[in-house]
Amino acid sequence: MALTLDEAAKLSNDMLLQGVVETIIKDSPILQRLPFIEIAGNGLTYNQEKTLPEIDFYDVGDTWAESTPTFEQITTTLKIMGGDADIDNFLKATRSNLQDLEGAVVELKAKALKDKFEETFIYGDSVTNSKQFDGLRLLIDTTTSSDQVIAMGDTGATLTLDKLDELVDAIKGGKPAILLMSRRTRRKINTLVRTANSGMMVTDRDNFGNFIQLWDGIPIGVNDWILDTHTLESGLETVTTGGTCSTIYAIQLGEGALCGLTSPGHLQVEPVGPLETKDASRTRIKWYCSLALFSAVKAAALIGVTD
Repeated sequence: MALTLDEAAKLSNDMLLQGVVETIIKDSPILQRLPFIEIAGNGLTYNQEKTLPEIDFYDVGDTWAESTPTFEQITTTLKIMGGDADIDNFLKATRSNLQDLEGAVVELKAKALKDKFEETFIYGDSVTNSKQFDGLRLLIDTTTSSDQVIAMGDTGATLTLDKLDELVDAIKGGKPAILLMSRRTRRKINTLVRTANSGMMVTDRDNFGNFIQLWDGIPIGVNDWILDTHTLESGLETVTTGGTCSTIYAIQLGEGALCGLTSPGHLQVEPVGPLETKDASRTRIKWYCSLALFSAVKAAALIGVTD
């Protein structure tokens, strides 16, 4: 069974862990919604659905044609992400009357972990860095032509609401669970909606009281790590630097779509204890995690979005 970080934290009585999880997911639209599957071992091999089998009509006595679905076998391994937070014992003893020093240091470490996950969620590449898991850009593969990659022209163009609808329609089997984009792109959508006087955009609150926007009922999530500097050639992304283009990602979340992978226990906050070489104590935040896209039609990208 797949659980979000928030739901998994409710099953723990570790108050420090619960506080870290709340800090991580409060400002992360993807971690608020992304479910994680606990797996045994250090990796998962799964069959990604590529195409469905064909069905036809036949007359009596016709020869029936055989047709089978196609799959691609993919293996993804858990990666180790985390960091240590050292709290100086002198400062803890002399300044704790003003502020919970340990809590503040661990909170900042948790925010750093959230930022690293969100960046890797988009741009992770296990080929260039074997310590990372593959991110959304690589799982969809915006450098290769497919039905799940929609381009704003050969070298990029200004976003239109029609193209945004085309991106939503590229997700099969229901609407996307979220649209991920940069802040610049969200501002452009707001401008287009105001100009068209469209009622497709509404505002609501999430579970943490944050205001969120919804396009046609789909939450819009801002990822501060999505760059506005991608470069397109012949309608495909070549590099992520040197250009003026950005990307909007549409994804369904769940066990049959895009899902996180994690070891039993999910995120862990581990008190390491006193250090030998300095007067401080250490707390370690660690997470064995990865991503899996179980069906190719559950994720799509609109590339070449210029300002």
